[in-house]
Amino acid sequence: MPERLRAIASRLRRLVGERRRHQRYKVRLAASVVLLGPKGEAVTKPLEGHTRDVSACGLALVLPAVRVGDRYLAGEEQTLGVTLRLPAATVRLRGTPARYERLDDEGAGAGYLIGLRITEMDERDRAAFDEYLKSK
Repeated sequence: MPERLRAIASRLRRLVGERRRHQRYKVRLAASVVLLGPKGEAVTKPLEGHTRDVSACGLALVLPAVRVGDRYLAGEEQTLGVTLRLPAATVRLRGTPARYERLDDEGAGAGYLIGLRITEMDERDRAAFDEYLKSK
């Protein structure tokens, strides 16, 4: 039943309109995601996916699964480590899941969409990421 509620909420978001403050750019960048433990260490194997869109404060990731082993990536209080492969650089960031939904096969491919709020990025990576966004 939660999947059905998430699908309904997603459709309502499309009908009501955008509430986001930062401009989103529809780009497909390769991404690697790990679940981080309380000390910032990776506690899962990397899960490979890609972005659907990015902004200065968040991104939407398309991943083949929402679990790695017995670990749930999109749970409350989770922190994910993400490595994004930009055309001119590779950047690392930390983020917290804001929402997720199961994707169907209607052109997007099977898997899960996870909306992620960026919570931390070092200065070098932030500069490279912001430069990339300016080029869009």
